[in-house]
Amino acid sequence: MESLFGTDGIRGTANIHPMTAEMALAIGRATAHVCKHDHHKRHRIVIGKDTRLSGYMLETALTAGICSMGVDVLLVGPMPTPGIAFTTHSMRADAGIVISASHNPYQDNGIKIFSRDGFKLSDRLESEIERLVSTGQINNIRPTADEIGKASRIDDAIGRYIVFCKKTFPEDLTLDGLKIVLDCANGATYKVAPIIFSELGADVTAIHVHPDGKNINHNCGALYPQDLKAKVVETKADIGLAFDGDGDRLIAVDETGAELTGDHILAICARFMKEKGLLTSNTVVITPMSNLGLRIALNGMKIDYAEADVGDRNVLELMLQRNAILGGEQSGHVIFLNHHTTGDGIITALQLLRVMRETGIRLSQLSAVMKPAPQTVINVQVSAKPPLDSLPKVRDAISRAESLLGKQGRVLVRYSGTQMLCRVMVESPDERMTSRIASEIAECVRLEAG
Repeated sequence: MESLFGTDGIRGTANIHPMTAEMALAIGRATAHVCKHDHHKRHRIVIGKDTRLSGYMLETALTAGICSMGVDVLLVGPMPTPGIAFTTHSMRADAGIVISASHNPYQDNGIKIFSRDGFKLSDRLESEIERLVSTGQINNIRPTADEIGKASRIDDAIGRYIVFCKKTFPEDLTLDGLKIVLDCANGATYKVAPIIFSELGADVTAIHVHPDGKNINHNCGALYPQDLKAKVVETKADIGLAFDGDGDRLIAVDETGAELTGDHILAICARFMKEKGLLTSNTVVITPMSNLGLRIALNGMKIDYAEADVGDRNVLELMLQRNAILGGEQSGHVIFLNHHTTGDGIITALQLLRVMRETGIRLSQLSAVMKPAPQTVINVQVSAKPPLDSLPKVRDAISRAESLLGKQGRVLVRYSGTQMLCRVMVESPDERMTSRIASEIAECVRLEAG
């Protein structure tokens, strides 16, 4: 059976399998089928997207597939991924589908599915969708006549999401007098983010808010914050906030132009929440990619941490198991379970701004709670993903590195779950040694899997 779902939905190059109109039609049909839990009511599925050119093609195909199964479609247009999760739950829909490849370049696209409660679809239902599509069984299930679904647009979806996000910021606080620069990556936050921060009182400068279908994530946003850093310094802003293409990540920039990763944000918010008595179970969920400096910072604050596999759905699963309300990744995926069911860049930004407002401390000072250990991450393009322990040069290079570093550092080599990349991460107290070891391992990956 073909495996469609990776660590974050289905993803690939648009108009090439599996991101074709034909496949989207089948996925729409299968999703509609598995979500029809009550045959005595009309079922509804929300569809949203980011700003990629291929979103129109996939949106139309998904809509046709869902309607052909007797399920209605609610279209919301471009909206952040967490906004689709919120809308799905708020409107009591049976599922929500996001058409987005997140931080990937515009030529890629993807499909992510949320369940009716706003959480990512379960592994069991994803497997059932894969089975129905791969076997072709879904092609033989066809309602007729008045059982066919219809599609309609929700014109006020953006307004509802704006209100939802603003309610996560304390009512007795405003952003009056605060200068904020937003980098919306020409993606799904380009409309909602400037409105939210402006309505809370901030003086907002927004960049990369003119999507043309091809410029999403292009040298901008959470992965490429160089324009944001320059604009923060130029405008003498208090903070810069960079989102990725679908709006579930946040990278911040302090008033000096220095970048803060998701690890910094976790450390800042964890300390604040503990001091306020808000950090349930005194636990933060992190991943193997989290910097050693975050672990040291949490230990120093006497906050427990639990390590989940890489991927926001894995972080969320462990948070639920450990009764934690704060967890996230170095990449800027941060989950505040007391506010939302999934990572939300805008909500993360609002929680960070809350700390700044309530403490009166500038972001550069707040970020001193964590001192990052020297870390090098190299992304190696690969043509295939054979098991790493089956590659002798890679295996030996990792073994040498671990022996050299001992307990003073870490090596993590893993394939990306969403791209044809192998990520090589090395940490140690010595920056030069960190870089040299990472380069040696990366070169072995290129030789054996490139």
